Amino acid sequence: MAQKIKKFSADQYGKKENQPEKNQEFYFGKQNFKWMIIGLVITVLGFILMMGPDANTVDGKYDPNVWNEAIFSIRRVRIAPLMVIGGFVIQIFAILKRNKV
Repeated sequence: MAQKIKKFSADQYGKKENQPEKNQEFYFGKQNFKWMIIGLVITVLGFILMMGPDANTVDGKYDPNVWNEAIFSIRRVRIAPLMVIGGFVIQIFAILKRNKV
């Protein structure tokens, strides 16, 4: 009786012969996707808050003789960038959060 030669590969290392393979589930769960959507909405809202006329625009028309101080408003300089950074932080949290099975 000839012996059968077994071929091994790296994915079989450490497995028992009769051990059934586990069902591979996706890493992200519903909670992860919920947090990703919240982070995306906050990031987009931050970018929308940053929008506005540039320094030389008055009533929607470019005028090189006018300086518009609205470019330094609290909304465009402080609140909007903090919202964008907050949205990115929430995205990182959503990616690193463990899916409880």
